[in-house]
Amino acid sequence: MDEEAGRPRLGQTKHSNKSLSATESMGSRPRVAFLHHHHHPHHHLLAVAVVLLLLARGAEPIAAGGGAAGRHLTTEERWMDQRLDHFSPTDHRQFKQRYYEFADYHAGGGPVFLRICGESSCNGIPNDYLAVLSKKFGAAVVTPEHRYYGKSSPFESLTTENLRFLSSKQALFDLAAFRQHYQEILNARYNRSSGLDNPWFVFGVSYSGALSAWFRLKFPHLTCGSLASSGVVLAVYNFTDFDKQVGDSAGPECKAALQEVTRLVDEQLRLDSRSVKALFGAEKLKNDGDFLFFLADAAAIGFQYGSPDAVCSPLINAKKTGRSLVETYAQYVQDFFIRRWGTTVSSYDQEYLKNTTPDDTSSRLWWFQVCSEVAYFQVAPKNDSIRSTEINTGYHLDLCRNIFGEGVYPDVFMTNLYYGGTRIAASKIVFTNGSQDPWRHASKQKSSKYSDPSNCSSPAAVSTVRKQIASHISLWLSQCQEPTRAW
Repeated sequence: MDEEAGRPRLGQTKHSNKSLSATESMGSRPRVAFLHHHHHPHHHLLAVAVVLLLLARGAEPIAAGGGAAGRHLTTEERWMDQRLDHFSPTDHRQFKQRYYEFADYHAGGGPVFLRICGESSCNGIPNDYLAVLSKKFGAAVVTPEHRYYGKSSPFESLTTENLRFLSSKQALFDLAAFRQHYQEILNARYNRSSGLDNPWFVFGVSYSGALSAWFRLKFPHLTCGSLASSGVVLAVYNFTDFDKQVGDSAGPECKAALQEVTRLVDEQLRLDSRSVKALFGAEKLKNDGDFLFFLADAAAIGFQYGSPDAVCSPLINAKKTGRSLVETYAQYVQDFFIRRWGTTVSSYDQEYLKNTTPDDTSSRLWWFQVCSEVAYFQVAPKNDSIRSTEINTGYHLDLCRNIFGEGVYPDVFMTNLYYGGTRIAASKIVFTNGSQDPWRHASKQKSSKYSDPSNCSSPAAVSTVRKQIASHISLWLSQCQEPTRAW
């Protein structure tokens, strides 16, 4: 698959109009509005909460093929020259960063909504609740693609050496540089003098929700405020709360069934690992740990995206009727996790993840961010875990070493020292979280004088939260002086 050929590289000036193929656009994770499904803020949102969250329209994954009329506000690619290393005084190399612009509702002095694209290929600006907000506020919407993902990669080969410029810190600087770049475009478009500034507001979900909050923290002069939906601002080394939340969300009956599945699968792996993996359509996962992680993620995604019945109803029925729990769970994994979500089994395979020129780059890229900066190791708690106890810290550290080599491990302490974790001391950030979302334990859940978290689950609550968010945006935009001189 020649995905690499159409991607502008370091030092190149050509622009690419090549569109991603169906496999690339679905990739190993549900589409941009849902971000990465794999080990992370992938699994960020819980359903209803998600709805609340401005960015995703609902818990339905976008069908393969994409690009249907009305699904995107725009898919027209634009490009800017972005600096490879913002922290080096001597390295002036650049790469081409892809972005999108939707300005149909925008008048010259209106606000600009910066929608941060996270850990996946960015194939356009989705037509979701942010479109409603942009119409309401007369705002332009712009979306830059995260460095290294999709077509915005500085390098063709994703060796560990070449990945050293992939970090949230570099990505935040990219956003600041992009913001200035686009502001200059607006000033030229409306024949205004250089240095005039529109009011800006930043939006993100999950990992990009963390970036949204961190952008307001690190560049408060460049945005009037931020929305961080399921913003995972706390880097966590042993993230046991993730598995605990899955259990709480499942309820006692379903939790017990899932635990029994794990016990039976662990047993069958010892007796005949090939046939139990084949049952789940995952025989290519030679490493038992990879297979067990894959099964744990399959359960979690139901609760993250608000489809608990898809996981629990068949298991509870099987328990009552005496049907095989393992076979019932295998059917859920094949029908829901693989077919409906478009999950690729290979994105859990360490041998595939070692590939430096994969068809789907985002799994390797996200694991590098996990292994070098934020961890979020979704390990089994000591007692009462749903996932297999084989999914421990050792599994994750071995994975990092196996894929990226010695010396790559997450310095969670330094990440939280840099950003502040849940003690983030920035103003004008709205944090929203789904009450059943396992990722919420890495987000800010208590209000402070600095920020405004909100939690909801019913449709009425979603509507209320949306109104609150709109009023925050309105107030904070009005408190920014409209087009004014930046500095």
